[in-house]
Amino acid sequence: MIHAFHVRHRSIHILHIALHFLLPALAVQLFFKPEWKLSYLLMMSTMLVDLDHLFANPIYDAGRCSIGFHPLHTYIPIGIYVVMSFIPYTRLIGIGLVIHMALDAAACL
Repeated sequence: MIHAFHVRHRSIHILHIALHFLLPALAVQLFFKPEWKLSYLLMMSTMLVDLDHLFANPIYDAGRCSIGFHPLHTYIPIGIYVVMSFIPYTRLIGIGLVIHMALDAAACL
């Protein structure tokens, strides 16, 4: 029973990480196809937002919700990420950050 829980939890974690790469790829293919390489690179650069995890102790805690805990995963920065999604110059980074935060929020459920 405990083994099955750990296997399921690990599978969910792997899916969560995979979605951080797959959903931006899908968004790029649907909305930014002409410049997909640069668009995907910019969206992937938003993974750097997880550097704020380095300030936590422990750095990684499988049971911890990132949203509201890590500085760049709090509500004011998330609001800024949403606004960035509507500004043409920052749109790709903003969308990448919003996707990232949505996936992290879903992991908290």
